[in-house]
Amino acid sequence: MASYNKVILMGNLTRDPELKYLPSGMGVANFGLAVNRTYTDRQSGEKKDEVCFVDLEAWGKTAETMNEYLQKGKAVLVEGRLRHRTWETDDGQRRSKHEVVVDQFRFVDSRQDSGEEGATYRQSSPSASASQASDERSVSQASDERPVTDDDIPF
Repeated sequence: MASYNKVILMGNLTRDPELKYLPSGMGVANFGLAVNRTYTDRQSGEKKDEVCFVDLEAWGKTAETMNEYLQKGKAVLVEGRLRHRTWETDDGQRRSKHEVVVDQFRFVDSRQDSGEEGATYRQSSPSASASQASDERSVSQASDERPVTDDDIPF
């Protein structure tokens, strides 16, 4: 069975990253992101705002970099994967939640605010490098083919 798990979000941090270290020395950062959506209500014609709050987790160098440069209110674009966790509380209640595990992120604040606009940080690993090289080959091969037209889109 084929599957694909990729999440891309852009929003503002709802709290400072909280960096902790495992006994192995690996850093783990947890933080929240608020993603805003503005839409027009079809019945009233009134503009409305909707906010989605998402819990995020970053590992290793990505976690350390996010902890160093990001704080509550900063805008950021994150890419990662969706994960579902379940646990049991001390009083026996079962809990669960979805969260995004961050693979890479990009600053989106202005240069004046952060001095880092456009910088992208990725979790580096041998498998990530091989995957990235494969993705880059796929993109370059696809660009040699004919361009996509409206007729190619199924909706």
